[in-house]
Amino acid sequence: MNSSFQPTLLRLWHLACFEITRVFQTKSGLLALFAFLLVWFLILYYPVNSAFEFISSPLFKDVAKSMFGALGLSTLLKWPVAELAIYWLIALYIFPIFTIVITSDQTCADRERGTLRFISLRATRGEIIFGRFLGQLVIMTVLIGLSLVTTVLMVAFRDSDLLSSGILKASQLYFQLVILVLPFIALMTLFNSFTTSAKKVVLFSILFFGLGPMIITLVESKLPILVYLGYLIPGTQISDVINSPEQSLTIYLVSLSQMMAFLCMAYFKMKRCSL
Repeated sequence: MNSSFQPTLLRLWHLACFEITRVFQTKSGLLALFAFLLVWFLILYYPVNSAFEFISSPLFKDVAKSMFGALGLSTLLKWPVAELAIYWLIALYIFPIFTIVITSDQTCADRERGTLRFISLRATRGEIIFGRFLGQLVIMTVLIGLSLVTTVLMVAFRDSDLLSSGILKASQLYFQLVILVLPFIALMTLFNSFTTSAKKVVLFSILFFGLGPMIITLVESKLPILVYLGYLIPGTQISDVINSPEQSLTIYLVSLSQMMAFLCMAYFKMKRCSL
C-alpha cells in the first residue's frame, strides 16, 4: 500500500471512531438510541413475536392472501421463518426513517460550535465527509445486526430446529438492509455539508421526500424521456424488493449509485462552503 495513503486511512478511521463514540456522549445521540431500542422492543414483542400464530391462523391466511395478494406480498406467507417475514416487511420502512433521524447530525453541530474548523486543521474536508459517513454506516450496521440477532433468538426460542435456516435468512436480509440504507446515510451527509443544525437537516429531508416525488412526477409527465428520474429518490426501489429480497442485483446497484452520487455532491459542496 502506498505509504502516503496510510495517514488518510488512519484519519478516516479516527473520524469514524469519534462519530461512533459521540452517540454515547451526547444527549441527542443517546435519545435517538433509546428511541430506536424502544420502538424495536415494541415491534419485536408484538408483531414479530406473534408472527407465527398470525400466519398459521386460517382466518389470517384468508385475509392476508386477499390483502397481501393485491399488494404482491403473498410470497412472504410462504417463508419458513414467519418472524423474519414480518421483520422484513417492517424493517424495510422503519430503518430508512431511523437512518434519517440517527444520522442527521454528522458535521452540522461541529460547524455551529466552530469545532469543524479545528478538525479541518488535522484532516481534509474530504476525509471529514467520508470519515463521518463511515462512522454512521458502522452505527447503522450494528443496529440492524442487533435487531436481526434478537429476531433469530426469538425464532430459536420458539423452535430450535429453525435456528440454522433463520441464521441463513437473517444473514441475507442483513446485507440487503445495509445496502438499502446506504443512500439515506449519504443523503444526510449531503445535507450536513451546508447546514448548521440537525433540525434543519431533518426539515430538508421532509421537503426532499415530500416535494421531490411530486416535482419528478410533474417533470416526467412533461418529458417522458426522463422516466428514470424517480431513482434519484432513495427508497424508490423498496417496493420492488418487499416480496422477494433476492431480487435482481440491479435494484441494489441503484442504492449504491445513489450513495455515490450523494457523497460526491457532499464532497464538492463541503469544499465550497465556509466552515
